[in-house]
Amino acid sequence: MAGVNALQWLNLTRHGESTGNVAYQAVDGTDAEEAGIPERDPDVPLSDTGRAQAARLGLWLARLPQDERPTLVVASPYVRTVDTARIALAQTPYAAPQDPAGLELKIDERLRDREQGALQGLTAIGVERRFPEEAARLRRLGKFYYRPPGGESWADLALRLRSFYRDLEAAAPGGRVMVVTHDAIVAMTRYLVEELTEREVMELDEKESVGNASVTRWRQEGANLQAVCYNDTAHLVNAGVPSA
Repeated sequence: MAGVNALQWLNLTRHGESTGNVAYQAVDGTDAEEAGIPERDPDVPLSDTGRAQAARLGLWLARLPQDERPTLVVASPYVRTVDTARIALAQTPYAAPQDPAGLELKIDERLRDREQGALQGLTAIGVERRFPEEAARLRRLGKFYYRPPGGESWADLALRLRSFYRDLEAAAPGGRVMVVTHDAIVAMTRYLVEELTEREVMELDEKESVGNASVTRWRQEGANLQAVCYNDTAHLVNAGVPSA
């Protein structure tokens, strides 16, 4: 993908566990129609576990070799992503304010989570009961192209991510970038960088959920970025911190 391939390293992480993640886990397998999340999606905070995961992510960043350390960190504007990035960077010796000339966090709204529109906060059962016509339309169109009322499809994510990564080429040519974002953004970045098909990225999403504070990495080899790891949570598991 043009733009992305100009980077030396591209690292993505999903935010640490949020209170919204906990809420959805609590109603999983029940008859609940809503997850019961009081905040609007951009304001959902990290849980205590999520904050611990962010700190462990920071220790991983601190241990990176000099030639792999990020030169630019960009996050989604949501509370859970910004806090993950700030907690992680606070563990590193090469980030501001520890280093006056060090890394500063940049924010970009194109990295925000997929907008669910009218379906925000509903469980699958809730969608079936309250919006049966939308549930039927999702089954007919498939997850990649389905756009909920007032929301976004996965294809919409690809459009804004293409714009974001093109701008990265201008902002950090040959740079080492760390992106702190959301699970669907991680999966769709892999779709773009590795030129996956609709079927491949949807099978990937169904088979393996992107873990909280997991790391996905690509390294420049020749003219292209090559995959190093996907959804790696070893830095969390080895420390005894839950990875999802």
